Amino acid sequence: MMAADIGVGVGDAVRRDWRSRVGPVHHVRGRPGAEAASDDADAALLALVAQGDSGALTRLYEAHASRLFGYLLRLAGDRMTAEEILQDTMLAVWRSAGSYTGGSRVTTWLYGVARRQAYNRLRTTPPPVAAEPVDLPDHAPGPDELALAAAGGTPVAVAIGQLPAHHREVIGLVFVAGLPLADVAEILDIPVGTVKSRLHHARAALVQLLASQGVPE
Repeated sequence: MMAADIGVGVGDAVRRDWRSRVGPVHHVRGRPGAEAASDDADAALLALVAQGDSGALTRLYEAHASRLFGYLLRLAGDRMTAEEILQDTMLAVWRSAGSYTGGSRVTTWLYGVARRQAYNRLRTTPPPVAAEPVDLPDHAPGPDELALAAAGGTPVAVAIGQLPAHHREVIGLVFVAGLPLADVAEILDIPVGTVKSRLHHARAALVQLLASQGVPE
């Protein structure tokens, strides 16, 4: 079996496992109207949060919690820590909602808050920007690939946990959160080309790990 086919072979089982827990994965990328409506709704909720509306915070949480948690799980490596960081994140959102100026999408701002809270709790620092090639082709992740990255308790999740932190992070943001590359670049404060490069190398490393572990097709 070719190493490149391993992810596809594992995909069906992992996809079923993930969807049985969080439901179908819905994407809005490629639908500017849907994205704009979602952004407007998020901005309205965040404005209410800034005014002290706890119900708006609950609705914002319900809209983003599952993907925020998936991203944080990739960073933290265990569910309990990821849950604690998610709680820290929502508390930080409650306290700092008034600082949102509209310079970025609310989703991007939320992941920036989550990333800061993760590094605060994990007591690590963001990895330096590596000197990586910026001309590698990007392969847009689909629902199956997102499911592979997001599902816990699977060989794929174990393999992701063995990747370097900057690779786990880009997998979390692109595959789990489903964020556009431009948003990921803004959150990580690196060029889009570097995001593409990290994603390319992370996927290649993941395939190699799965092949070395003999993950069945």
